[in-house]
Amino acid sequence: MRKKIKIGITIGDINGIGPEVIIKALSSPNITDYFIPIIYGSAKVIAYHKNIVGANNFQFVSIKHPDNAAHNKINVFNVWDETSDIELGQATKDGGKFAMLALQQAVSDAKEGLIQAIVTAPINKNAMKLANFEHVGHTEYFTQEFEALETVMTMVSDSKIIALASNHVPVSELNDALDKKKIIRKLKVLTKALKQDFGFERPTIAVLGLNPHAGDDGVIGNDEEAYIKPAIKEAKNNGVIAAGPYPADGFFGSNQFQKFDAILAMYHDQGLIPFKLLSFGSGVNVTAGLPIIRTSPDHGTAYGIAGRNEANPESMRKAIFLAKELYLNRARYSEDSKNAMKKAPKFQEEVQE
Repeated sequence: MRKKIKIGITIGDINGIGPEVIIKALSSPNITDYFIPIIYGSAKVIAYHKNIVGANNFQFVSIKHPDNAAHNKINVFNVWDETSDIELGQATKDGGKFAMLALQQAVSDAKEGLIQAIVTAPINKNAMKLANFEHVGHTEYFTQEFEALETVMTMVSDSKIIALASNHVPVSELNDALDKKKIIRKLKVLTKALKQDFGFERPTIAVLGLNPHAGDDGVIGNDEEAYIKPAIKEAKNNGVIAAGPYPADGFFGSNQFQKFDAILAMYHDQGLIPFKLLSFGSGVNVTAGLPIIRTSPDHGTAYGIAGRNEANPESMRKAIFLAKELYLNRARYSEDSKNAMKKAPKFQEEVQE
């Protein structure tokens, strides 16, 4: 029987719905039977939001180090001791600062192996900028902190996996953000993640075109001919099972997406609009390509409903449980790979004999 893993959950923007959905997601009966939750934030802030939610069955203990986490209770790691000025529904410097402190502590602990996975509650880009956070978003921060050569923003639902070739890039800058090498790297990272984290033996990936009608053989743009098709061809020569490029509208409109294990979209809205239509707010954002597991809900801070006790915790709940599942899948994959390598020399000796 495996030990319960420790999952770090960053509080996100204290002025948004992050604390609310965390509390609601962890209020399920017997939640600590499955993993050890550690909320990175502040006990005072969690207590404040707990009063708003009215979650009487949500009980927690305060800790100062992951090693002190209670195995059968919800833990709150007090990352800061100073008073937190909560201004619900507002992007503030404090909101960004505290979200950043929680994130930095969780990442530091993950690097030391003190927690096995990280689930991040939503942050607000303006608030993070006010706090001098130097990254566009979570994905870019994790990529730099773990010195990953390439990561892939991957949206996961019960029925579909949609990954992005570019993350938070303005449409006007897409031509500079995409090229053959970039797409090949994305396809390789995505394929590895589909195998080791999601358990696909021979994952199939559909690649979408950048232009309307996938360029119509160069009539509406030549990106497909210039680098997307060559990237698919070279990736296939390196063991990736990919097809395309497909026109995005017809691909989703005809339900062709159901024939593939995953889809690589070229830019943010091309992938996330159909994903969110299909997932109905229960999807999960996974950063593929990291040495650790990182997930998050598929929504933002939702300032408009912050403090109203109206936020749906389903996406956060799924992000937490998916983090656990992906960690266990990766551990099994690693064990299977080691066992296969142990058997390989013996097999070679038998062949030589």
